[in-house]
Amino acid sequence: MSESLAGQGAPVARPGGLPDAAAADEILGRLSTFEGKRRRLRLLTGGLTNRNYQVTVDAGERYVARFSSPKSTLLAIDREAEFHNSQAAAAAGIGPEVVEFAPADGVLVVKWIDGKTFDDETLDDETQLARVADACRQLHAAPRFATDFDMFVVQRRYLAIVQEFGFRLPPDYLTFEPAVRRIEAALRATAGPTVPCHNDLLAANIMDDGHRIWLIDFEYSGNNDPGFELGNAWSEAALPLDRLEHLVTCYFGAASPLQTARARLYALMAKYGWTLWASIQDAVSDVDFDFWEWGMEKYARACAEFRDPGFEQLLTTIRESDRIEGAEPWPSPVHH
Repeated sequence: MSESLAGQGAPVARPGGLPDAAAADEILGRLSTFEGKRRRLRLLTGGLTNRNYQVTVDAGERYVARFSSPKSTLLAIDREAEFHNSQAAAAAGIGPEVVEFAPADGVLVVKWIDGKTFDDETLDDETQLARVADACRQLHAAPRFATDFDMFVVQRRYLAIVQEFGFRLPPDYLTFEPAVRRIEAALRATAGPTVPCHNDLLAANIMDDGHRIWLIDFEYSGNNDPGFELGNAWSEAALPLDRLEHLVTCYFGAASPLQTARARLYALMAKYGWTLWASIQDAVSDVDFDFWEWGMEKYARACAEFRDPGFEQLLTTIRESDRIEGAEPWPSPVHH
């Protein structure tokens, strides 16, 4: 992948849960891909869950070896499903080629992509958002993934873990649960078929090789509502509302107040759910990074949206589009 796999500073792993270069090299030497080959490892900065190395063999071929911690199971990451879904994304031409998977060692090896990693500023552009919409449609048209991803289910799981282990819970977090149930009811009542989704499309998981866009790191991938994919990508980059409207228009092939409202509510739910992801990471991660501060930024934005008068209008837009005769038709994604 690129030298920076995430856009949240440059966190590095603490010793203990994830292998240093020497330990990683020893593990890689046991894999068929690298057995008997001289190789050079370079730590890639930026990962918030794993430790990533660029691996170069003498023949010049380059790979990324991703080492995960067993603690990532608390984050609802299924590594076997990630392997399957990464292969499916590669077969669809949107993800890097998967080279080898060694679950006992927690390592996934993929081909290196020689390209530039997006950042939030890159995404704040109509042309680039149109390309991202194309990439999403390409992924969403792939065969179904091995598992499902539903942020409402994931958030409840995260909350149970936080409460069971006594991890930090943001102030007033539970007061928004009734609003979350209303969001869930509205989105489920207007849901179409789920599709294979990445579910973690922060800018740093999007790469441009100069010719095309690639999506990387399928840890949270699963079949999901495409509205979550669009809303989460928009939310992660903290883009203005008109950028979401453009992304939705490019994806569906027509402006859609209904789909924009759904994506906005999924974006709100993403911030609310990822807040607990940060709480868990703050307690268990081997990465030297201020997860709590990262999560509180998400939570502050979620609180503002829950309390905004426009929240009720989003629910009304969805309700009226679903119930009123002659309401906006459901657009279908455009496939080229």
